[in-house]
Amino acid sequence: MTQQAVKKPAIGLMGGTFDPIHLGHLRLAWEAHSLLGLSQTEIMPCHLPPHRDTPSSNAQHRLEMARLACADTTSFHVNDWEIEKQTNSYSIETLSHLREHISPDSPLVFIMGMDAFRMFCRWHRWQDILNLCHLWVSHRPGSSPPEEHSDEFQLLQQHRAAQPKDLLASPAGKIHVHNTTALDISATQLRDNIDQGFEPRFLLPEPVWQYIKQQQLYGWQKNTTFSDK
Repeated sequence: MTQQAVKKPAIGLMGGTFDPIHLGHLRLAWEAHSLLGLSQTEIMPCHLPPHRDTPSSNAQHRLEMARLACADTTSFHVNDWEIEKQTNSYSIETLSHLREHISPDSPLVFIMGMDAFRMFCRWHRWQDILNLCHLWVSHRPGSSPPEEHSDEFQLLQQHRAAQPKDLLASPAGKIHVHNTTALDISATQLRDNIDQGFEPRFLLPEPVWQYIKQQQLYGWQKNTTFSDK
C-alpha cells in the first residue's frame, strides 16, 4: 500500500506507569506526534505492569497526573482504558482495543523508549504486535541498541523504516528508531529526589509537581526543610 493510498489519520499511543509523568515522557510523545503529523496521541497509564514492579503511587493518582500534564495539549488524549480494566496491562490487548475503534487503514504508531524495545521479545504475544501497529523507538541518552544476536536486533533488521514518514505508508508493520532530544530524566530518580526533599522543578510539568505536593506523594512532606518558593 502506498502512502498516497492511506487517507486515514494516523494515531499514536504511548503507555507506561507514568510514576510520575515527566517532561521526558512528554517530549518523546511530542516528537513522534509532530514529525509524523499524528491526528491524536493516546497517553495511556497502565494499571498493573506485568514486567515491572508495582508503581509507587496508585492508578488514580497516576491518571490524574497524566491529565494535568496533558491539559494544555489538545492533541494528547489521556486514555483510562487500562486503568479501568483492573487487570495486567498487556500491550497486545491495548492495541487490539484501539484497532477496534479506528479504521483498519489508519496507521497506528506505538511510541516507546529503546530500553523498552530491548525487552520487546519478552512481551506477551510480541509476535502479533507488528500486525496491529508500527513501533516508534526513541533512542535517548544512555540507552543502548539491542545486542546483535538478540531477537530484537533481528526484528529491527527485518522491519526497520529509515524515515519517519515511512510509517505513514501502511497501517502497521514497521519500526523507526529516532534520536530524540536529550532529556535524560528518570522517574525513579525523580521519586528518590522527592523523597529526599529535593524539588524536581523543570523536570516535570508544574501542575504535576503541585499535585505531588498536595497529595504528599513519593514521601514529600509539607513540613520539608527544603523551600518550594
